[in-house]
Amino acid sequence: MDLLHTLFYFLVAISVLVSFHEFGHFWVARKAGVKVLRFSVGFGKVLWSYRKKPGATEYAISAIPLGGYVKMVDEREGEVSEADLPFAFNRQSVLARTAIVAAGPLFNLVLAVVLFWSVLVIGETGIKPILGAVEQGTLAAAAGFVEGDEVVSVNGKTTPTWTEAMSVLVSSALDGEHSIKVEVRNFDGQQAIKVLELADKDSESPDVLYQRLGFKPWSPKLQPIIGKVLPDSAALAAGLQQGDLIVSADDTMIKDWMQWVDTVKRHPDGAIKLLIERDGARLTLSITPKSVKVGDQIEGKVGASVYIPEALMKSVSVEYALSPLAAIPVAFETTYYYSVTSLRMMAKMLIGKASVNNLSGPISIAQYAGQSATMGLVPFIKYLALISVSLGILNLLPIPVLDGGHLLFFAIEGIKGSPVSERVQIFFQQIGIALLVSLMALAMFLDIGRLFQ
Repeated sequence: MDLLHTLFYFLVAISVLVSFHEFGHFWVARKAGVKVLRFSVGFGKVLWSYRKKPGATEYAISAIPLGGYVKMVDEREGEVSEADLPFAFNRQSVLARTAIVAAGPLFNLVLAVVLFWSVLVIGETGIKPILGAVEQGTLAAAAGFVEGDEVVSVNGKTTPTWTEAMSVLVSSALDGEHSIKVEVRNFDGQQAIKVLELADKDSESPDVLYQRLGFKPWSPKLQPIIGKVLPDSAALAAGLQQGDLIVSADDTMIKDWMQWVDTVKRHPDGAIKLLIERDGARLTLSITPKSVKVGDQIEGKVGASVYIPEALMKSVSVEYALSPLAAIPVAFETTYYYSVTSLRMMAKMLIGKASVNNLSGPISIAQYAGQSATMGLVPFIKYLALISVSLGILNLLPIPVLDGGHLLFFAIEGIKGSPVSERVQIFFQQIGIALLVSLMALAMFLDIGRLFQ
C-alpha cells in the first residue's frame, strides 16, 4: 500500500509538472504562428485523442504517464507539405524560436510562483522555530545561541516555522555561505542578530551539517506516552499502541520521553524489555529498534511519536498565512530564492565544492512525493513548487538536448547570423545525452545507497 501511495503521488507530480512545462512550449508556439501537430500528456502509445477538425492540433493522452510532449511542424523531423512550410518551427525567426523553447522552463517557474502563492494564502500550521538546549561544540553554541531563542529570519528571509527555518539554514550552508545571519527573539521578546560561521567542510553533507549546526527544537519534558505508531515499524511489530505509557525499559524507570528516545538510540537491532501501562493495566513487551544511519553513527528507531497534549501543542504551534495581495511578492521572492540556491548548488557540485550526495534521483523524489502527500495538501503543494523550480532551472542549463542547449545554439545563431551546422549540433547533443545519462546513473546509484541505509 505504501509503495502504491508513493508511486501514485510521484506520477501525479511528474505528470502535472512536465505537462505544464510542455504546455508552455505549446502555448507560445501557437501564439508565434507555429503549427502544432500534437499535444500529448504522457509518452508512448496514444490511448485517447481528440481533434476538433482535420489538420487541427491533436490532443492526446498516452500510455506512459511521465510527462508529455509537443510535436510541431518541423522540416528537420520529416517531410512538410508546401502549405505548412510558413508554419514550420525551423522557419521562424531566432527570436520566435527562442521564445518557444524558453517558454517550457519559464512556465515551470511561473507555476512555482503560483504554488508558493497558494501555500501562503491557504496558510500552514507548523512548530515555532524555538531552540532547545544547545550542545557545546556545535556551530550554534559557537555563535552564542541559547535555549529559548526563536529564529525570526535567516539572512533576511522570514522563517515562521521550524521546518522553514531549518530548510533555509541548511540550504544557505550547503550553498557555501561562510557567514549566516540569524535574527532571534528570546522569551523576553528581545531581538538580536547572531552569526553562524561555517567552513568549507560544512557544505559536504546535509546530515553531517545538521548535526554540526546543533539546532534542536525546544520542548518541555513530555511523558513517555505513545502518540502515533507508524506502519511497518518496530513499534507496531512489538504491539505498542497509541496511549501506551512507557513505565520502564530493561528495568530502568523511564521518567520522560527524551529518556525513552535516548534508550532507543542506544539499542539499534537490540531487544529492549518494556513495561507499559495501558488502560490502567500493566503489560510487558519486547521491542527491537531498527538500525538507521544518522550522520556517521548508527542509531535505533522504533517508528513512534510522542503524545502531545492539545494545550501544549497550541502553545508551540504557529499559523502562518498572508492575504492574496501580500502573498504575491513573497511568492516571487521564494521562487527566486530557491532558483538561485539550486543554481549555486549545481555550480558547486560541478567544481567539486559540494558533495554529489546532495543529488536526488527518481527514487528519492518519489519518496518525497509520498511523504509530502501523507503530511497533507499544503506540504504536497510546496513539494510540487520546489520540484517545479528544479525542473525549470535544470532545463535552462546550457546543455545540449535540454532547452538551455537549444537556447545556446540560438544565441550563437543570432551572433553569427546563420544556424549552427547540423553536424555540430548532433555532436554536442551526443555529449549532452552522455552527460545526462551519467548524471541519472549517479543519482540512481545514490538513491539505491540511501535505500540500503
